[in-house]
Amino acid sequence: MRLIDTVIAGLGVGLFAASVAAAQPAYIASAIADPARPEKTRELDAGRKPAEVLAWAGVKPGDKVADLMPGAGYYTSLLSDSVGARGKVYAVVPQEILKFGPRATEGIIALQADHKNISLTSPPINGFTTADKLDMVWTSWNYHDFHDPFMGPADVARVNKAIFDSLKPGGVFLVLDHKAQTGSGLRDTNTLHRIDIETVKAEVQAAGFVLDSASEALANVSDDHTLNVFDGKVRGKTDTFVLKFRKPRA
Repeated sequence: MRLIDTVIAGLGVGLFAASVAAAQPAYIASAIADPARPEKTRELDAGRKPAEVLAWAGVKPGDKVADLMPGAGYYTSLLSDSVGARGKVYAVVPQEILKFGPRATEGIIALQADHKNISLTSPPINGFTTADKLDMVWTSWNYHDFHDPFMGPADVARVNKAIFDSLKPGGVFLVLDHKAQTGSGLRDTNTLHRIDIETVKAEVQAAGFVLDSASEALANVSDDHTLNVFDGKVRGKTDTFVLKFRKPRA
């Protein structure tokens, strides 16, 4: 390769890297760098790619967001910092989860000390609601649980319609979950804790949503979808789909 070609190629790589860096909003970078985030939480970033996923989802300052079934609050804190003081995050821990004791809410309660824009609510899953119209409803690795016995199971059509009604026109419902084998439907939700992506698409679109886009950011082609997601061979690195549904503006 000639020297000039090497220089041009190097410039091209540098420009590409700069464009990627520019595509990541400063408020998301700041959220990820928040010194209040525990080291144990930061260790999950490599696998969860929060910068890429949050930017793609479109969360922005001033948004009102519900984190449905937030677990320990990994995404709750990132959403809180991303929407900022003018925004609001509803950490929605359904009543059905409260039977698991203090651990169901302790992570969120701990976050509230440093994140004043987080509000913890616990309606029944079939009674999903928030005080404000929302810009986004986010649920991560939990949609499959709606179908499982410990959640009632939920009336999924009713839940999706309630989420639809809670959003402003143009609002986003983001579903992130463990991918099951194609055509498996709901077969593996309570055993492998996975769900067929096509089943999710059909259920959510039946509530009136349109599928805006899908991200491959958390895809893992080495996961053959046959193992329980808690199996050490795939835990923390399952083939995960991320779907962005949108409430029509009209």
